[in-house]
Amino acid sequence: MNKYIKIANWVFTALFCFIMLYSATMYLTKYEMVKGFFETLGYPSYLIYPLAILKILGVITLLANFNKTLKEWAYSAFFFEVILAFFAHYMIKDGGGGTALVALFLLALSYFFWKKTNLKSNKE
Repeated sequence: MNKYIKIANWVFTALFCFIMLYSATMYLTKYEMVKGFFETLGYPSYLIYPLAILKILGVITLLANFNKTLKEWAYSAFFFEVILAFFAHYMIKDGGGGTALVALFLLALSYFFWKKTNLKSNKE
């Protein structure tokens, strides 16, 4: 059973990280387009590059096991980022919150299975 929990953890984490890396790549390569989205959502465009860098650092933190506390902070930061993204889309009613909901679902599953993996490894 422990093997399936680890596989589920890596699958959901990889899928979530793919979404975040795709988003960060868009922020870095399609600045003008993303700037338009940010302005439509009411966010300042100077957040684009810092958010891209932080998303990349967060993905690295989730995929590498540097420190459990740092990983908890990365999960927390991603949770708030995805929730804020969903509500930004919801408030302007542009229908763009679907990706944020998918990301939230994947993030929750990733976190759940990561915690289960840690509980299993701590008991052994």
